[in-house]
Amino acid sequence: METIAPLWLWLVFVTFVIVALFVDFVVLKKQGAHEVSVREAVNWSLAWVGLSLLFNVLFWFAIRDTTGSTAIANEKSLEFLTGYLIEKSLAVDNIFVFLLIFTYFSVPPAFQKRVLMIGIIGAIVLRTIMILLGAWLLDQFHWILYVFGAFLILTGVKMWWAAGKEESLEDNPALKLLRKILPVSQHYDGEKFWTVENGKKIATPLLMVVALVGMTDVIFAVDSIPAIFAITKDPFIVLTSNVFAILGLRAMFFLLQAAASRFHLLNYGLAIILVFIGTKMMLIDIYKIPVAVSLGVVLTILAITMVWSSKTAPNT
Repeated sequence: METIAPLWLWLVFVTFVIVALFVDFVVLKKQGAHEVSVREAVNWSLAWVGLSLLFNVLFWFAIRDTTGSTAIANEKSLEFLTGYLIEKSLAVDNIFVFLLIFTYFSVPPAFQKRVLMIGIIGAIVLRTIMILLGAWLLDQFHWILYVFGAFLILTGVKMWWAAGKEESLEDNPALKLLRKILPVSQHYDGEKFWTVENGKKIATPLLMVVALVGMTDVIFAVDSIPAIFAITKDPFIVLTSNVFAILGLRAMFFLLQAAASRFHLLNYGLAIILVFIGTKMMLIDIYKIPVAVSLGVVLTILAITMVWSSKTAPNT
């Protein structure tokens, strides 16, 4: 697994993630359980996006100094930006499912913040493992690119047909499995994952929610990780763009939660993006679509879909 990033940049990235999570946890603990306002969500979203762009600037300087080439630095930083945007876009689908889970379990708004924080940590660990494994497989077996490409195209088609349809957790196999394994209380006990009823220790609904959020992210990672490998095979760029997108997921959730109805057609755009990226993968040995073109296509699709959504939003 070859990467263009120097060792010191890996260390900077790991240190940044640890510090960011620590600060987030400290702030979370000081604030306690509370409902996140739209203003707070906007501020945190801007902060995470700003930090991601700042890291990309550092990445650009690191690659330029390592290779001595401005052209290579431009190309690699553009790959990071494109990968980040794709992961951020596909995370919207995660958020809609998270909304469904929180609604189904009637999770109090004050508890949602902690659930998402735990889900983010789990997502970072699991995605790191999946990305490193995926990079190794691509390094060993080039034909897996075609498998990833076909999978993304099929996923995009499936997402298009499922868009706009009423979703339900009643037939969710993961939920059925959890209910068979764990006895669950009918009531929340603050932010606790376990409670005692009739002298017996049982799980609270909050533990079920955390487990489902974690499982959901793993499922969506199977879509999003192959998508970024269509942009770059460098494990550093794949990992960093993924992690930075995930770090801002909690703030993005509360931001979109307030405006979910205004982006009711966004899944159609995401479906088209997946088909485009899958096609790009399938054509990799015939014609390599430039990263700048990919970035432009993704931005255009998102812009059109969001404008289309806002113009046709219910009650507007």
